[in-house]
Order: sequence, then structure tokens, then C-alpha cells
Amino acid sequence: MNWVNSMIDDYYSWLKEKTIVESSAISNWYSIDTPFIGAFNDTIELFALRKNGTIILSDNGETLNNLELLGVNIQGSKKRRELLDTILLSYGLIQNEKELVIEANEKNFPQKKHNFLSAILEINDLSILSKSNVNSIFKEDVREHLNNLDIIFTPDFISKGSTGLEFTFDFQIAKKEQEIVIKSFNSINKSTLSTFLFSWEDIKPVREKVSKKDVSAIAVINNIEKEVKSEFLEALKAKNAKYILWSERDSLDNKKKLAA
Repeated sequence: MNWVNSMIDDYYSWLKEKTIVESSAISNWYSIDTPFIGAFNDTIELFALRKNGTIILSDNGETLNNLELLGVNIQGSKKRRELLDTILLSYGLIQNEKELVIEANEKNFPQKKHNFLSAILEINDLSILSKSNVNSIFKEDVREHLNNLDIIFTPDFISKGSTGLEFTFDFQIAKKEQEIVIKSFNSINKSTLSTFLFSWEDIKPVREKVSKKDVSAIAVINNIEKEVKSEFLEALKAKNAKYILWSERDSLDNKKKLAA
């Protein structure tokens, strides 16, 4: 086992250790405290209810309430509303006023919980659309870059891995003999890096068997305002995943990665 595999194993042990389930003050509901960080640097909390064979997961309205506290008015902007609706649709969430909900059963609960957390993390990124910040999220900047290079891509690409879980990548580029999946990172840390490497390794053998093509992955990382730790880049190299630093996106080598 190399050091990257060991790091990922440690990550999942940590994830299980830091996930705390308790009875909720709300009748018959359970709270699930996760180690994932929310909009105010607190941990993201989910609520679960079993009803007539269905498991209901809810955020109790916290995600959208937090955005409002950060000055992001979803209803006051057509673009913000469209971005939120796209995220909800991609991950299968339902919005009941400010509450976000997803339904699951015992068989698909792991996938649904994964989808719910992924959606909340993406929705939290909408906080950069507040008046004090930029007017577009980094994912949209990457989309525009691909368009400028005249690259045909599939957005919000979903692929099932060998574990049976489905993973969403921001973009997929299909070539004649190659397929590229892309994930954009406005910021990157050990948690998001490990999740990306796990999802990439999980889908690669499945996609190669289905598509009969060589499948590669690229992490596009925003390094404009924050330097990316070298250990993160080394981890990507160790797993044969490519990366593009945003400040170097126009270099010939990086353009070749996308057009490979």
C-alpha cells in the first residue's frame, strides 16, 4: 500500500469517527452531525426520519438560511435561482420553502446521503455570489474556459463506480479513444482531495470497461488568491490524476491536457 492509499484509508476512518448520530428534539427524528464544514465554519448537520418504509433526510432549512445571513438572496437573482435549481436537480433534492429534503430507502441510503452532502457543499459555494464577492462561481469560469477552447463537453457528468456509488464530475470530455472527467476546485483541502481521488479511482475501471476508452481525470484548481500545497499536487500525481492550476490554464501543456 502506498502513502496515498494509506491517506485515503485514514480519511474514511476519520469520517466514520466524526459522524455522530443522536436522537433529535424533533419527535422520531435523528440528527446526523457530519465533519463537513458549513457556511460559517461549523459542521453540517442532517436530520433523518423513517416513515412507512421511506427514509427522509432534511437540512431543517439551515443551508438556505445561512446563505441569506451571508447576504445571498436566491430569490432576488435569476442567475442564483438557476444555479440553485441546477444543483437540486443534479443531486435529486426537493426544496420545501427553505428546507432541503431527499428521500431514500435502506438500499440506496448511502448514495442519497452522499448526494445530499455533496449538494449542500455546492450550495454553500453560492456564498461567493454575495455583493462583496465575485459575480460567478469558479465552476462557471472553468465552463467558459472550455467554451473558449472550443471543447465539446458534458456538464454535471454522473458515473457509477465499482462500489456501486454514483459520483458527479463537473465536466466530461469524450474523445475518440479517450474520456476525460474534470472536477473544479475553488479551494482544495485534504477532505475534498481524498473524495476526488476516491471517486476517480472508483469510476475509472468501470468507465474503461463500458466505453472501451482510456479514462483520465483532471482537477482544475483555483490558485489565484491561495497557494495550493505541494503535497496535494504530489498526491494527484501519485494517483495518475492530472491537474491544472488556474493561473497556468493558458499554457500550452495545460491546453494539451484538455485536448488530449
